[in-house]
Amino acid sequence: MSTDSRTTTLPLTGPYDLREVALMGFGHRDESAFDGVMRLAFCTDALDGQVGVAVRQSGGSLELTVHGDGDLPAIGAQVARVVSADQDGDAWAAVCAADPVLARVHSAAPGFRPSNFYSPYEAAVWAVLSARRARRQGIALRQRLSQQHGAVFEVGGRIEAALPLPEQLLQLEGFPGLPADRIPRLHAIARAALEGRLDVQRLAGMTPEEAMLDVQRLPGIGPFYSALIVIRACGFTDVLSTQEDHTRTAVQALYGLEHMPSDAELERIAEHWRPFRTWAAVALRAVGSRLIEERIG
Repeated sequence: MSTDSRTTTLPLTGPYDLREVALMGFGHRDESAFDGVMRLAFCTDALDGQVGVAVRQSGGSLELTVHGDGDLPAIGAQVARVVSADQDGDAWAAVCAADPVLARVHSAAPGFRPSNFYSPYEAAVWAVLSARRARRQGIALRQRLSQQHGAVFEVGGRIEAALPLPEQLLQLEGFPGLPADRIPRLHAIARAALEGRLDVQRLAGMTPEEAMLDVQRLPGIGPFYSALIVIRACGFTDVLSTQEDHTRTAVQALYGLEHMPSDAELERIAEHWRPFRTWAAVALRAVGSRLIEERIG
């Protein structure tokens, strides 16, 4: 476990609150407290190594302390995508101000932005590990797999483990708690990653619909998980997913609808969210739930 580190800085535009991003709870992340540091450990986009990164906010920028090898600017760009610091926050605030419901949500948490998967590769691995099991069980399984077959870093005074690289994943023949039929699926993901099929730039260069169909070629990845992989790992900000009901439930409650919105109704309401339909849907679920709880309470 290397103790060497490098530093770099990411500029921010518009309101931003790292605490909101760190505590969002998404995929394998399930933080219950925030001490000023968002701790990350992941495979680089180039798949040439793993890194641990401590993210701290200082005024109008994010300060990164990077442990591990790899191209520093590329690692910084990957972190920016993961913590949604790569977009114009002023433009996002303007979209929120133009919609009465989003304006309430934005006012409740002005610095909220989505937390994303580290990469399509990692999102696909999570899809296999978490399928048909409780989220906490998936988190524990991912952590054990990362500790035993990935890379471990000390990040901000804590131990964080990154997933195995594709080459390491291909060496996996079995793992306690993981059904035997998942191993071939993980191997297929590893091979796809090594072939460049899960490269973030490749998928982001397609339309979201094309990219989702493309990743559905992986065994065990259907429409729901393909949307998760593409929308929440490639950094798309303006894709409206109709594959899950959480957004519909939030829209029904916050927009005062008497029924669950249909696809057409959801799309009509979401037109006002452009070009941040992804961010709006996530904010309605993550922050809007607080407004709903306050109203009920």
